[in-house]
Order: sequence, then C-alpha cells, then structure tokens
Amino acid sequence: MLFVRYENLKSYLKYYPITTLLFVINLVMFLIMAFNGGSTNNETLIRFGALTNIDQYNEWWRYVSSMFLHAGFSHLLFNSFALLVFAPPLERLLGSWRYGLLYLLSGILGNLMTVAHYNRTGEILISIGASGAIYGIYGAYLYIALLQRQWMDDASRKTVYGILIVGVVVTWVSQSNINWVAHMGGLIGGFFIYGLMARVLRRRR
Repeated sequence: MLFVRYENLKSYLKYYPITTLLFVINLVMFLIMAFNGGSTNNETLIRFGALTNIDQYNEWWRYVSSMFLHAGFSHLLFNSFALLVFAPPLERLLGSWRYGLLYLLSGILGNLMTVAHYNRTGEILISIGASGAIYGIYGAYLYIALLQRQWMDDASRKTVYGILIVGVVVTWVSQSNINWVAHMGGLIGGFFIYGLMARVLRRRR
C-alpha cells in the first residue's frame, strides 16, 4: 500500500526533502500571517500573495505565492495531511526536482484557469491554498492507476479512485467555499504533466 507511511522522522526528511520543504513553507507562511493580521483577513491575504483579479494586484508572482497561503487552521490541516501522506511516493518515483516541478506547474495551471474563469464571469477573485497543486499529484496518480497499472497495487489504486470521487463530490457540493476551477485545473494538469514526464523518462532509458 503506497499511502501508508512507515518512516520515522529522520527517514522521512531524507527520502522526501521537497515534500518536507513544501510543508514547512506552508506552515511558516501561515504563522506569519496569523501574527500579521490573521490568515482569514482578505487584506492580509492579498498583502502576502493571494491570487486575485483586482487590477492593481494582477502580478505574475501571485500564481506561485498563493499556493503557500492558507485561510484558517483547518485549511492548512487538510492540505498538509494530503501533502504529507499521499505525495511522498510520487517524490520517490519522479525524483525530487521533477516532483517539485510537477507540483508547481499543476498549481500554476489551476491558478491560470481560475483567473480566466473569474474574469469571464466578472466576479472578484481572492484565492489561496495548495489544493490545485495537490490535485496535480492526484492527477499523476490517476495516470499511473490507469496507464501504468504495474506500478500501483490494487489497494492503492482503489484509494486513488476513492480520493478523487470524494474530492470531486465535495468540490461540487461546496463550490462557494472551494476553488473548484483550481482543483480541476490542477488535476488535469498533473495528469498530462506526469504523462509527459513519463514519456520523456522512458525514451531516455
């Protein structure tokens, strides 16, 4: 079973350095915001890098910075759990830098699609969170589950399907509180980005 963590702290830090780094950045930024206006305050979120379509804050770096901000402890907790438990096998499979690239590109793609959607609807956007990037990881696992079945056991494959079904249902039911565009954009991005990486690696081998 891929998603059961048996490592002690020392082994975890050794085998999953990028996952650990991502978690630490998320935690540090959450604490910084908590002591500088609050992590649920919109002005604080924008000041520290939230994604928005407000003209004066339409800056490219927000497509990245927003992935490391979270609104409230529960938001941080759920994303951290997903990151620390489900992401590690992908880091071992791809290698640290490719895994980090997939994570960032998936999150950026989700954010690009989010801004495009909100600009089209004319709504004001303030979006934060690692969910788009985490769904990119799920997208990579979906590719493995469907097209590289020999690399994933049945229990892990069922876990992937279960996570995606629950995730999609919760996303659609709670659209007012969840950035469904970032979720779907990250999922699609992770699927195709991983597929491209898999093909490139196979040709090199």
